[in-house]
Formats: sequence, C-alpha cells, structure tokens
Amino acid sequence: MNPTRRIIMPGPEPQPRAAVVPTNVQEHALTLPRGQTLLDAVANAVGRCPGAVLHLTGGGFGPFNYVIPALAKTPDHAAFYSDTRAPPGITQLDEARITYGTRNGEPWLHCHGFWTEADGTKSGGHVLPDLALIAQPIATQAWLTTNAAFTARHDPETNFTLFAPEPTTGQGDHLAIRLRPNQDISAALEQLCADHNIARATIRGGVASIIGAAFDDGRTAEPFATEIFIRSGEVTPHASRIDIALVNYLGEMYEGRLLRGANPVLMTAELLLHQEA
Repeated sequence: MNPTRRIIMPGPEPQPRAAVVPTNVQEHALTLPRGQTLLDAVANAVGRCPGAVLHLTGGGFGPFNYVIPALAKTPDHAAFYSDTRAPPGITQLDEARITYGTRNGEPWLHCHGFWTEADGTKSGGHVLPDLALIAQPIATQAWLTTNAAFTARHDPETNFTLFAPEPTTGQGDHLAIRLRPNQDISAALEQLCADHNIARATIRGGVASIIGAAFDDGRTAEPFATEIFIRSGEVTPHASRIDIALVNYLGEMYEGRLLRGANPVLMTAELLLHQEA
C-alpha cells in the first residue's frame, strides 16, 4: 500500500490538522442495563460530563441497527454509508468503542464495533445508537472528560457532522483529539506527543476511519472506505503501537497492528491520549 495514499475531500482543508484539548479524566467501570437504547444508556451512565470515551465488551442488542461504509453516490462526500442493516434476533456484542458528547445540544455518540448476529454471522461497523436496544447488559470502561467537550458539528472538509474536542476550563494529563483526513494516524499521534512533551501515552477510546489499511505483518486491506476502532495503543514521540479492528465497504473484516507511516485517516479519528507517569 502506498503510504502517501490520499482521498480528495469535498471541502477545504482547515489548519491545524488536529483538534487537541488538554483535559482531566475520571475513569469508571459501568454496566449498561438492558431495556434502554445504547444512546440513552450511555447518557444516563455518564451523567453531565461534557465528553467521554468508552470501551464496551459483551452483552447484546435486539432490535439492532447498523451501517457499514459505502462508496459515495454523489460528489458531496468522499465516501458514505450503506443502507441500514437490521439483523433479526439478539446480536451479541464482541467489542466496541464510543466517543460520547453532544450534537445540537443533546446527547449523542459515535460507536464502531464488532458483533455476532443471531445466525452466527460475524459483522461490524457503525452502530445507530438510538436504534440499538440493549437486550443483555454490556460491561463498559469509561473515561469521562472534566474540561473538554466532544461536540458534533458540521465539518466543511468532509461534509459530515463529526465530533471534535472543544475546551471548557483548565488543563489535564490527557489530550482529547480529533485527527483530520489524509495524515498518517501513527505519525500524527507521535507528533502530538512530541509537541506536548509526553514521553509515553496510552490510547483510550478510538473511533475512526482510515484509507484502507496496512498491517505490520505485511497484510493490506485495499478498499479505501473503512470503519475502525482502536483496541489498544501506546504512543511515544518516536514510536507507536496501534491495534485495530476494521470493516470496509465490501464487508471484509480485519484485525491487527497498523504499520507505522502507512495508514492515513479517511474522515476522522477520535480518541484520548493518556500521559503515563
């Protein structure tokens, strides 16, 4: 895969190429209860915090609605979403990541994950959070920001409504981040560590899309439109380890460690960097 791979966006490229806000964070182990939509359950669990990232494991949904990436049908977007998919029965969640904040002043979230449908089909993609009803409780680790808000606003570059961090008050030992398109995700995070004098950081959250994928074991995923979530990651100013799971617009699923320098962001990458002592 060409490490300089690039996708032309419908709008202008604003500077800087990353939105970054220092913040303090409160960590909580939560359980999302059955009988609520994913959106309502997360909003009720995190309360009045201005933003959060969450790691979800286990549990199930039913009814469940999601989309996967798709090719754009018009020049208004560089890529788009599939028609809504609604598998019958109970869909068992394997793992997911969430960015939580507000859209138009109301709670909203962005969720990518992998799951197993009732007929045994393995799938993944972008959960429609107000159309996914929790049928079995979901174990959740949450990192709640205290002085950075994740706010979804129209992004002229991509022509989507996307989350980005916005400051409230104070500083902190985490960075709330949104990376813009066409920059290598590893290089961008390494540079942010250098810029903020962070010797070593851990990635929390991680909802993103990249232009195909190149893995450090030599595998590549060539179809460019993807949805990914970061399973785990560590970053220093000179190196990074980012393990991801991915579904592309053909419905192909991949897991593995990204090759440094070869994985540019497609639409966005949202996450927290935690500065380690």
